Amino acid sequence: MQDINFDNRIEQFPIAMAYVPWQRMANIYEDLEKAYRCGTIFPELNKPFTGRRCVK
Repeated sequence: MQDINFDNRIEQFPIAMAYVPWQRMANIYEDLEKAYRCGTIFPELNKPFTGRRCVK
């Protein structure tokens, strides 16, 4: 297998552009203790890590 060294050819690669959609947060947790445990006051952002994918 051939080793590829990108350091010598970095100028050949285009600059990436990121897209982040606007987020509209409509709800907040009323229970601040629950918000603290979740790490966010917005229920829409509460996506617990399950080891595979986010939970809806």
